[in-house]
Amino acid sequence: MATKTAQPADEALGYEQARDELIDVVRRLEAGGTSLEESLALWERGEELAKVCRRWLDGARARLDAALAEETGEAEGTGETEDADEE
Repeated sequence: MATKTAQPADEALGYEQARDELIDVVRRLEAGGTSLEESLALWERGEELAKVCRRWLDGARARLDAALAEETGEAEGTGETEDADEE
């Protein structure tokens, strides 16, 4: 239940914040010594943090792809790629 109420706060997390918290969650799980209930809560939190990181990375990839596509479109418009194709 805690993960559903935490989701809006997760949206405000930056990539680095989510990544750092995820690293901490993984360390705590790997260290052991937690109850089953606490381990499940940590795992659920880790899944949510991984989703936040994935969304940030997907967004960054989309921005890079768009910038590269724009750059390629400009190069095609100037004829730069046509010269390379003729060789």
